[in-house]
Amino acid sequence: MKVLKFGGTSVGSPERMKKLLDIIDAAERQIVVLSAVSGTTNSLVEIGQAYLSGDKKKAAVLIAALKDKYQLFIKELFAKPAYLEQGKEVIDYHFNLLSGFANDLFTSIEEKVILAQGELLSTTLYHVYLKEIGIPSVLLAALDFMKIDEDNEPIVDYITNHITPLLDKDPHNNLFITQGYICRNSFGEIDNLRRGGSDYTASLIGAGIRSEEVQIWTDIDGMHNNDPRIVKGTQPIARLSFDEAAELAYFGAKILHPQSVFPARKYKIPVRLLNTMDPKAKGTLITNTSEKDQIKSIAAKDGITAIKIQSSRMLLAHGFLRRVFEVFERYKTSIDMITTSEVAVSLTIDDTTYLKEIVEELNRLGSVEIDQNQTIICVVGDFGAEKHGYAARVLEAVKHIPIRMISYGGSDHNMSLLVQTTDKTEILRSLHNRLF
Repeated sequence: MKVLKFGGTSVGSPERMKKLLDIIDAAERQIVVLSAVSGTTNSLVEIGQAYLSGDKKKAAVLIAALKDKYQLFIKELFAKPAYLEQGKEVIDYHFNLLSGFANDLFTSIEEKVILAQGELLSTTLYHVYLKEIGIPSVLLAALDFMKIDEDNEPIVDYITNHITPLLDKDPHNNLFITQGYICRNSFGEIDNLRRGGSDYTASLIGAGIRSEEVQIWTDIDGMHNNDPRIVKGTQPIARLSFDEAAELAYFGAKILHPQSVFPARKYKIPVRLLNTMDPKAKGTLITNTSEKDQIKSIAAKDGITAIKIQSSRMLLAHGFLRRVFEVFERYKTSIDMITTSEVAVSLTIDDTTYLKEIVEELNRLGSVEIDQNQTIICVVGDFGAEKHGYAARVLEAVKHIPIRMISYGGSDHNMSLLVQTTDKTEILRSLHNRLF
């Protein structure tokens, strides 16, 4: 059984939603995971923020504007009056729910309920459309089987135990439609897998049912060897390992959610990245293995802050690094890169929510320097310890650009450079010309 995930642009218009059947094989048993219609989640975020700030009038205006878009959407999606009426009922139900929050105490719990409406709308409308054209399908509620624990980590065994009976209940049905992104938390409340979480949903379902393959359908033909928005002549990568794909996703490749490969990797389930706009394109296949002796791709991650902590006592101060890491752990702030010398350590973060408090604590350990507006450039490929020449090629390509930090050797698949964000375009193009 395959799992197929379609992103917001793939269901972004009635025409595109209808064309999903050019890809979905109704004769083959599949689970189809849908994101919200493109633009919907952003609108729902605005509505939630308006409620949180107490601006109910603004929330009402935003709700009305979004509902108008969906009224037009269903007029194009449905051809028969009876199904158009069902579409109106779906819209009325969800938008009455959104409007109803004006009468209640509004907290972050209600905000997450609002954010869930996008996927619930897209999947229900698509289910009704399939009924209209006579294709049997089952609408599965992700809230019945998708759950995260107290650490916000998905529980794969829970998913397996709760989705399997739902699939077994309809043994003769081939097509199951469900929502990406949304889940329940450890308290049973509606929650989500954070932005981009529909990829994660597909991978988790694939892991939960031990799927033969997970397909991520977007608007680009696989993962490219550089950022096509910045660099001309980029090419899709035919094959990647799970480790290579995870590095690229984490360090800026937008096509894939950074966490989405981990459940598939654990259960050795192939993940294929494909293009809804060009279904015949080969895309990218992600498996346990990959071609050796190659540099595969370059990615960039913006919004990075570099922190340097210097202590003249570091050489003799056992536990110095531990105390540094404990500061970041207390403020739940992840570290991206790290380099050390005898008397100093430099590291990077992308979440500056608690930067002030972190710096105050680090000042007790030594002198602290901060560099903001930095970018991590990640070069991914076969960088095993027995390889030679690849690092030299990378450094040769960027010898005319100031480098703030270099991270090499921590992974067999990654060499990372920290540069000023103003140098990002030049370094991506220079690396591309030299490496590819």
